[in-house]
Amino acid sequence: MKKFLLFSLCVGLSYINLAQKQIVNQYNGWYMYFGNHRLTEKFSLHTEYQWRRADWITTWQQSLLRLGLDYRVTNNVLVTLGYGHIVTWPYGEQPVPAKFTEHRIWQNFILTQREGRFYFNHRFRPEQRWLEGNVFGEEGWVYRNRMRYRFLINYPLTKKEMGANTLFASVYDEIFIQFGPNFDRNYLDQNRLYGALGYQFSAKGNVQLGYMQQFIVKADGLKAERNHTLQVSLTYNADFRKSSKLTH
Repeated sequence: MKKFLLFSLCVGLSYINLAQKQIVNQYNGWYMYFGNHRLTEKFSLHTEYQWRRADWITTWQQSLLRLGLDYRVTNNVLVTLGYGHIVTWPYGEQPVPAKFTEHRIWQNFILTQREGRFYFNHRFRPEQRWLEGNVFGEEGWVYRNRMRYRFLINYPLTKKEMGANTLFASVYDEIFIQFGPNFDRNYLDQNRLYGALGYQFSAKGNVQLGYMQQFIVKADGLKAERNHTLQVSLTYNADFRKSSKLTH
């Protein structure tokens, strides 16, 4: 309990210190695809690519590819083990010194629940990160740990529940906390606040158009980015289970 209170205090102090940072406002665009493709009753394949652009769409910000294997513990609990390949370019008013690559192992622990027309999604995501050392002026790779928590709500607007041909609203907040060896001066790495309008075109997929405010605390602990980000996403979940099994 004491450790938790100390951790909460450190995170709180990180927020207080934001007022002392040099903050720049920037405008970006993320264009994304997500898919969780059912292989069996319990297992599915996670696929994801994000084309992240600076100045809305003009130049590179980041290229992010994720692959993972999902295991459905229950209808409301999903766990995932995955790999991410990320390339980051210098962008904006506070650019990193050089383009760099990151290899990332990640896990998802997702809990879903429904209350009336509200669909809640809690996602916990530990990440083990290997970042190319050139961006830190070092040789080889730099290892870091990060924990993410996202709270998401979907709300159908044109029907009483999510389903085919449904217009819906989606909001979330996600916080990123650094810990362990080699982390920067700040526990708070970034925070993302998101709101979108989506259309569920079938049981397998949806499209969303939204706005995200991404707040990133830079490595020196003195600078920060407030990235106003257009998000366009397509989600399509294929089902590769044998049809004979689906009838039982």
